[in-house]
Amino acid sequence: MTAIVERSFKVLEHLVAHPEGRALSALAADLDMPLSATHRLLSELVRCGYVRQDQSHGRYTLTIKLVSLGLSFLSNSGVVDVAQPLLDRLAAESGELVRLAVVDGDALIFVAKAQGATRGLRYDPDMGLSVNLSCSSAGHAWLSTLPEEEALQIVARQGFGTPKAFGPKAVTSVKALLGYLRNARKLGFAMITEVFAPGMAAMAAPVRLGDGTVIGVVTIAGPLVRLTQARMLSLGPALLATAADVANASGASALLKKRA
Repeated sequence: MTAIVERSFKVLEHLVAHPEGRALSALAADLDMPLSATHRLLSELVRCGYVRQDQSHGRYTLTIKLVSLGLSFLSNSGVVDVAQPLLDRLAAESGELVRLAVVDGDALIFVAKAQGATRGLRYDPDMGLSVNLSCSSAGHAWLSTLPEEEALQIVARQGFGTPKAFGPKAVTSVKALLGYLRNARKLGFAMITEVFAPGMAAMAAPVRLGDGTVIGVVTIAGPLVRLTQARMLSLGPALLATAADVANASGASALLKKRA
């Protein structure tokens, strides 16, 4: 039993260093484990929800479950999440809702937030929901860091949103989506107006580690009457600085370099 547990942790730790995933044969070779034993361990980790297998490539990657456990521990133990003070600072500066979403496979999941609006209209949706990638600033920010073909494949698997379900300017075509992604690459952050919801605007910047890996996005969202395009452009430097600070504070960049 001890050997099984030890091997399971070795698999998890190795996958941490490979966010793009690893094939079964490559993982077995990397860890010097029999192919059959590696497959059994991966099958159990998939069953328990810690690992998922990419059906298109066959590679195994970590899910967000370990992140969720870590966040739960931080919450229950009273330890302040390293990102929270940074989100609080940006929320106070912007006067709007600031959120952090993390990448989980083909999805983005919101895991932390700070509300900067103290009066008037407040935008404050539910947390923990998977983000619609085609109709959100968070989705556009993340997708803009990927090769266009890969980004379009991910959106195709999830499906485009519709004006009925989202905002009147919901992105419903490849051409429109690519326009948003190219603009996000140019600016370094994404901006949308009445794409996710009527009367709402949002912006988002990727959280990029030192090795280039994008682990999440930081967003600012609020009513269009306050969060105009000019206002979003003026908040751009603060948003980018916060995303960079979140990446640095996570310490994950140094960990990945150490294990590479």
